[in-house]
Amino acid sequence: MSSIHHHICPVCEATCGLEVQVEGRKVIAIRGQESDSFSKGYICPKGVALKDLQDDPDRLRTPLVKRNGHFVEASWDEAFAEIERRLMPLRAAHGNDSVAVSVGNPAGHKFGVMLYLGRLMKAMGSRNIYSASTLDQMPKQLSSGLMFGSWLTIPIPDIERCDFLLILGANPMASNGSLWTVPDFRGKAKALRERGGQIVVVDPRRTETAEIASRHLPIRPGGDTFLMLGMVHTLFAEKLVRLGRLAEHVAGVDALRDAIGPFTPEAVSARCGIAADHIRQLARDLAKAERAAVYGRLGTCTQAHGSLASWLIDVLNVLTGHLDEPGCAMFAKSAAFSASTEGKPGIGKGITTGRHHSRVSGAPEVFGELPMGCLAEEIETEGGGQIKALITLASNPVLSAPNGDRLAKAFDQLDFMLSYDIYLNETTRHADVILPGLAPLEDAHFDVALPQFAYRNHVRYSAPVLPAPEGHLRDWQILVKLIGLFNGKGASADVQQLDDEMLLAELQRSFGDNAQAVMREISAHTGPERRLDLSLRTGPYGEAFGQKPDGLTLAKVAVSEGGIDLGPPQPRIPEALRTPSGKIELAPPLLMGDLQRAEHDMTQPLPEMVIIGRRHVRSNNSWMHNLPLLAKGPFRCTALVNPADAARLKLTDGALARIAGHDGQTIEAQVEVNDSVMPGVVSLPHGWGHHLPGTRLGVAAERPGANLNAVLDERARDPLSGNAVLGGVPVEVTAA
Repeated sequence: MSSIHHHICPVCEATCGLEVQVEGRKVIAIRGQESDSFSKGYICPKGVALKDLQDDPDRLRTPLVKRNGHFVEASWDEAFAEIERRLMPLRAAHGNDSVAVSVGNPAGHKFGVMLYLGRLMKAMGSRNIYSASTLDQMPKQLSSGLMFGSWLTIPIPDIERCDFLLILGANPMASNGSLWTVPDFRGKAKALRERGGQIVVVDPRRTETAEIASRHLPIRPGGDTFLMLGMVHTLFAEKLVRLGRLAEHVAGVDALRDAIGPFTPEAVSARCGIAADHIRQLARDLAKAERAAVYGRLGTCTQAHGSLASWLIDVLNVLTGHLDEPGCAMFAKSAAFSASTEGKPGIGKGITTGRHHSRVSGAPEVFGELPMGCLAEEIETEGGGQIKALITLASNPVLSAPNGDRLAKAFDQLDFMLSYDIYLNETTRHADVILPGLAPLEDAHFDVALPQFAYRNHVRYSAPVLPAPEGHLRDWQILVKLIGLFNGKGASADVQQLDDEMLLAELQRSFGDNAQAVMREISAHTGPERRLDLSLRTGPYGEAFGQKPDGLTLAKVAVSEGGIDLGPPQPRIPEALRTPSGKIELAPPLLMGDLQRAEHDMTQPLPEMVIIGRRHVRSNNSWMHNLPLLAKGPFRCTALVNPADAARLKLTDGALARIAGHDGQTIEAQVEVNDSVMPGVVSLPHGWGHHLPGTRLGVAAERPGANLNAVLDERARDPLSGNAVLGGVPVEVTAA
């Protein structure tokens, strides 16, 4: 007999509610959950494909240990004994920094990983921390931290009340938001247009979002910073600046006005490829709109001036009076785990970067991380602090980072490598031990970070749909065992006891003499659920241990079908700020100093041909290429080329093109001649290249595709955030 269960989709940032039909231990069907308070029945193919993931014969279900160059199945005890035997002596001999960690995008959707990852890093004591953040979003985190005081205090469009939405370098029709959690963007965009609003998309490609927009402005890749500088210049020159009620909460307006003098619309026009008159008119349209928001994403982050572009998005929102107002760019108010609701409201320590630097290139630490582009050189280069061992957590940088071939060779030089992953993929094939995570439907789910970017405030928790295989460790238990190893407790230490000791020590720092009482209150749960209950109770909607009886607890959230709607975003300035000044810092010195680099680059010659990535709703992570539902249909790893370029370069639709990039590295990709991409640009999707030996990805290997990142230079980075430059990179394209 079948039964119906509800679960939150953990695959992308849309976090849709799922209705899962189960018979025994088998998933029969998955559809959107109509009663979900946040996604309201919307679902995309990725959610449906969780059935394929559950059934995938390639998915790892048992730890693997490499013996004589080959992986063999092992018990959990055997795997951790191998980790203790090989990793701990390395660390003892070479120091904490000899062990690095690389964290991938899927880890951000894993409840247990998110709540124990920081504790693992503290136990490791290593400066060599790397993540996918420096491949896609660190510029936005940096600019938000400098302006508003914490790394994840990021304004997002209040789309349900907005009249004018300007989108740069983002494709929410494919992503349903990124650093903006907005399931069913299509429906919300349609409603915006039907009430008379406008959507303007600025992108080198006529994306799926541009197709449904009011207007599409093609822009030279990497030109977003220059377009927005021209718009800011126009706002000041034409006296269109309107700070509104935020005037008393903004610092740096005069400094900004003085600094943007060189960036007239005429001066920036050639660099961004948009006429000066159009730049001025776009600034005027934004300024005169009653309820407007500017939003940018991957394309604005993965360029040479990613931090400046990310900053200017919110500069435009502030200067036009479109920040922290209904229908504009607003701040969500998360029920748990949000720095903008903790501590004293309206003021804080702000953020700091450069507390240490990478050993070889001297790249500054940002948000506790070093650039992913530095990982290979830190493994290869001998000397004190050289990386000897690596832990990867749901991370596949051989495909997702620039110059993955160099990384793959570097991984072979390691003395030990441990991977936590559900697949034997292009990266984990180099590991000595692989610890498999549970399938998503076998684990509980709560979105730790994403409610801070939600289009509407809400709180949801979902229990496992299916029981975990007997003896299989949950994510948090894996990380706690590793924490125990790094703290000298040994591989056989009791996980529950370690977690109890760790939590009690944290409670004593926060609650002093009341720590034991708090511990008793939340001990109906264990692991991440216990920490979630604590954060909900002490959060902005919490019951505060009996002081607010109607407030939230985990028990209350867990029994609420579809979660609890907490209402639309409300104005939060100055309460949400955590800057030392207690103001929005419109002109942070770090960003202002980088304007000189932009002024220099504005006049440099432009390459004939550049490459950009693109996203598809079925393919935002490399592992999705192994799921039949997502892999079927037209081949998606094609090189989009404008007809004018195809004629000039003698490229034929369906034939192969050779794309040459950094240091002569080349790939071959199937050509798709299409006028959706502007002349001078070739577009190839990210995360492909499943042809490498030693992997177990049967479906993905049938159509491996070409790896865009193979022709990119890992040394090309935004100097402020360390983010890789993945778009607007010069390439040479010829017929293969």
